[in-house]
Amino acid sequence: MGISLFLGQATQLLSLSKNQFEVCFTKPSMKNRISHTNKTMPSTVCRVCKMQAEAFFSTVLLQKYSVKYFKCSKCGYVQTEEPYWLEEAYNTPINDSDTGMIMRNLWLKNITSTLIFFIFDSQGKFLDYGGGYGVFVRLMRDVGFDFYWQDKHTENLFARGFEFSESDNTNVELLTCYEAFEHFIDPIAELENLLSISRNILLSTEFIQEPTPSPDEWWYYGSEHGQHIGFFQKKTFEYLAEKHNLHFYTNGQNIHLLTDKQFLTPPFFKWITKVSKYTTPLIQKRMQSLTWKDMEKLKAASS
Repeated sequence: MGISLFLGQATQLLSLSKNQFEVCFTKPSMKNRISHTNKTMPSTVCRVCKMQAEAFFSTVLLQKYSVKYFKCSKCGYVQTEEPYWLEEAYNTPINDSDTGMIMRNLWLKNITSTLIFFIFDSQGKFLDYGGGYGVFVRLMRDVGFDFYWQDKHTENLFARGFEFSESDNTNVELLTCYEAFEHFIDPIAELENLLSISRNILLSTEFIQEPTPSPDEWWYYGSEHGQHIGFFQKKTFEYLAEKHNLHFYTNGQNIHLLTDKQFLTPPFFKWITKVSKYTTPLIQKRMQSLTWKDMEKLKAASS
């Protein structure tokens, strides 16, 4: 289906403000003790490009662990020291302060539906990696896209019966990986695993800005839950794209695409993510929802 189908309608929309397309979160009150680095604080190896990363500051995570943060001057990646506290941090896989989870999934449904409909094979197979409770997979199947769920840490509550199995050896048209990259202990190994499943990866993670903010200036460090251990700049993803012979597109803040397809211009990618709120209802009218079909499948499997 050609994109011209919706261009006439989309161009009639009023100018859209940036805040309309961002997930709103309550910024936690961060009263952690912050200390800036000095010459006695060590450097470490960047987990992305393996160059030297210099100590930048330290702060308190989970209200008890004093943790050092390091910044790579080459690729811009900001990382914690070796995350020895993660077992405690993941006592609850979905952290309690993530009040934006449902709003975020609805927002991502719009963006993903629009990008798939216009750019990828809408009849293909799709995987949500790190899919949490399965809310996003259920939403996408309700639209009509053949999505499957995978998550090592969280129980599948809403997309049961549609778990992904790598043994299927089925070509995955697009892999989504939302709010997961900042959790990766080894981002290089994780990315290589994702690319072995699909060469098209649509992901969300907040860009860390320059100058690098301190914990009391940026909620995304997540000091209260301790699960976020690595933070990306645009040049971090550009490094990864070049390393893996991929193209990189971004909305400039939190939605990013790594792909081996060269079919977009950066302004178009940013625009299409903005208008997705308006195009998705039109797309749903042209897709066949899997809601009823899935119900019949699950009933047959249990009988």
